[in-house]
Amino acid sequence: MSFIEAKGVGHYYFTPTTATEALEDVSFTIEEGEFISFLGPSGCGKTTMLSILAGLITPTTGQVIIDQQTPEDNSNFIGYMLQQDYLFPWKTIEDNILLGLKLNGRLSEETKITALDFLKQIGLENVEKQNPQQLSGGMRQRVALARTMAVNPKLLLLDEPFSALDYQTKLKLEDLVFDILKAYGKTAVLVTHDIGEAISMSDRIFLFSQRPGRIIQEFKVPDELRNLTPFDVRSKESYNQIFQTIWKELESLEKDT
Repeated sequence: MSFIEAKGVGHYYFTPTTATEALEDVSFTIEEGEFISFLGPSGCGKTTMLSILAGLITPTTGQVIIDQQTPEDNSNFIGYMLQQDYLFPWKTIEDNILLGLKLNGRLSEETKITALDFLKQIGLENVEKQNPQQLSGGMRQRVALARTMAVNPKLLLLDEPFSALDYQTKLKLEDLVFDILKAYGKTAVLVTHDIGEAISMSDRIFLFSQRPGRIIQEFKVPDELRNLTPFDVRSKESYNQIFQTIWKELESLEKDT
């Protein structure tokens, strides 16, 4: 059995006068330790699917199973990293990082030491007592990563976590997150509009159609790219080839609207 199985997932958003279909018959499997990207036009339901995986939304139809349980049963072991860091400005970096462990009732001296050691691993030594406003945007996103990893998630969900950063910082964080997830053997799902980001970080890419979102194509990133850092991937010819293929598919989707 695969680590994640989505079967016939569909979802509607209801208002008093309308029903909007966001997803239609979405099915896929993800193996443990895989890095998957959701790519597609704006409004195609990528983030809705991510929210269903997180257990924040119950699908209107179909089901999702993660590690043989529902997302709701796994909620304490699913990490969610967003475009904004959402650090509490009145709390220290240490307090922000330990917040998830406190809420889950899993804060101990051992988990605290592990979380703060991870902070050092990602290049943020001696910032524990500082406040978020004392750090740069890239440093705050690193703190957000440390907060997410502190709960030792089975699954890491990434909703455009680098899109608000300058390009150089974005590339550095892509490499950092990629290396960390591979080192810890984590399963991850990334929502992005950036074709290059999807190719450079993923094992497979699921391309969504216009709303209602359906998976219309799956791209397997060549093995020769999977052994490289996201930064180095971009210099390879096979990267350019798959980039052009996905670009053409996205263009054809936009022409169909």
